[in-house]
Amino acid sequence: MGSVQVPLGIRSSALLETSCGYLLQELQIIWDEVGEDQFEREKVLVDIEQECLEVYRRKVDNANISRARLHQELADSEAEFTHLLLLLDERSLPGRPEKMTGTLKEQLESIAPALREMRIRKEERVKQFRAVQGQIQKISAEIAGQSEYNDSLSNILPNGNDLSLKKLEEFQNELQRLQNEKIERLQKVENYISMIRCLAATLGTDSSLIITKVHPSLNELSGLSKNISDSILEKLDSTVQSLEADKRIRLEKLQQLGKALTNLWNLMDTSQKDRVMFSNVTALISLSSEDISIPGSLTLDIIQQAGTEVRRLDQLKASKMKELFLRKQIELEEICKRSHMEIPSRPEMENIIKLMNSGEIDHADLLTSMDKQISQAQEEASSRKAIMEKVEKWILARDEERWLEEYSRDDNRYSVSRGAHKNLRRAERARVMVNKIPALVDMLIAKTKSWEEERKKPFVYDEVPLLAMLEEYNFLRKERDEEKQRQREKKKAPNQVSVGQENLFVLRPSTSSNRISGGSINGGFNKATPLNRKSSLGIQQLGSTTINTPQQSISLLKEAKKEHHRKILTHSRFAFHPGDDSASVVSSFSGPFSP
Repeated sequence: MGSVQVPLGIRSSALLETSCGYLLQELQIIWDEVGEDQFEREKVLVDIEQECLEVYRRKVDNANISRARLHQELADSEAEFTHLLLLLDERSLPGRPEKMTGTLKEQLESIAPALREMRIRKEERVKQFRAVQGQIQKISAEIAGQSEYNDSLSNILPNGNDLSLKKLEEFQNELQRLQNEKIERLQKVENYISMIRCLAATLGTDSSLIITKVHPSLNELSGLSKNISDSILEKLDSTVQSLEADKRIRLEKLQQLGKALTNLWNLMDTSQKDRVMFSNVTALISLSSEDISIPGSLTLDIIQQAGTEVRRLDQLKASKMKELFLRKQIELEEICKRSHMEIPSRPEMENIIKLMNSGEIDHADLLTSMDKQISQAQEEASSRKAIMEKVEKWILARDEERWLEEYSRDDNRYSVSRGAHKNLRRAERARVMVNKIPALVDMLIAKTKSWEEERKKPFVYDEVPLLAMLEEYNFLRKERDEEKQRQREKKKAPNQVSVGQENLFVLRPSTSSNRISGGSINGGFNKATPLNRKSSLGIQQLGSTTINTPQQSISLLKEAKKEHHRKILTHSRFAFHPGDDSASVVSSFSGPFSP
């Protein structure tokens, strides 16, 4: 057999000279020995030649087929390379020959490395596409709320017509968008779960049961990835809204109970020690639903306990109202007594208590009215304070004036006796004080008139108008001074002195007794009590130290009776009439108890 490097023509002749020629000579020798005829020999040689032609033809055909296959492979390689360039959006590839030269096999060998590189790039690009698309499908499934997802990369088929970097970037952008959406949804889920836990803690309920009821994957103990679908977000939102609605309802209930507790405590003057137990309830009165986040502050147990306490206090209220009313009544009376103002009549208070016992009057309104009256009485007492201080000074000075009058009539005042020097010093002090009375009275009259103009009502001292008392005192003082002047003139005529002293002795007691009887005015609540020493100053006390004529005594007695009738008519505005309803009693009682 010839070498591969020998040319084809030389190889054929050599073949004839060696193999085929040798075999043909050997065949001729055999035929000669056998004696084969020429026809047979020609026939065999024709067959041999025919067979050789067929062998060559087959070889040629096979060679043609192999060449065609190589052409096809080369064309396919070039087509595949071009397709990969287009598929991967590559303009060119370093290492690829610009011109295809040489034999077909050389051309295939020259394009093979570039083709392998492009195939490797395609596989890597496909892997990238599959990874990105796999994550996209996974996140999309999570957003869609699919419970099961096959994340096998073999099931993910990228787009076979476009594996360019631009397309990959589009998928990566889509993946980034979905990842951001997933993060946002997870944050929303976490926020909802946090809100549910906070609300559940405030309401005193188990948050894990509520969260598991929405979806088991939301419970961290389940070990499942959280469902972030739209339906879950809607369920979480509705759950939060439901819990917030429960929170508002419970808060409104507790605020109502807190207000009821506060009203009942105020009505019954409950001590701070007894209020501490439900201070957490009353602290919610002024708060809104958004301001409350303390765990356990709106539990059903607290609502039940507060409701029980309100019912208990309601039962105690009826028995406490009378006691509270009487206590406030005493407080009002003390304020009026201290400031010498008019005190509400006792029959009216008794009628109000009867209405309280019968349930025909609202306790809260009544006590509120009492508080208002106490506040008004305190305010009026404060406005009377400056005048009352001057009145007390005037009363004290008037007592000293009375004592000085009696002391001046004592014929033994200068005798040497035990304690006489003390009386003498007191008389000196009394004269200084008495000399200040006119200025004090004038100041009182000015202050009283100013007070009356401001208040649009008379200033009454123990049911007697103070201006009338002061004016009467000035009038009687003037009469006394005039009487003293007349007495001094009578002393000049010795024969008239005894007559004047006799008239003085007779008229003074009758005037004093008449004024005492005229100054007795119905005061207090249930029975008529005479005016005390201070209230009868303008009538009883002044009359005991003044010398009047019979005509003056009668005039003063008539004036006292008129004043007595006027005060009775004034007091009638507090009277209770059986035909009036409870509302009229409250309204009549709601006005200030002006003195």
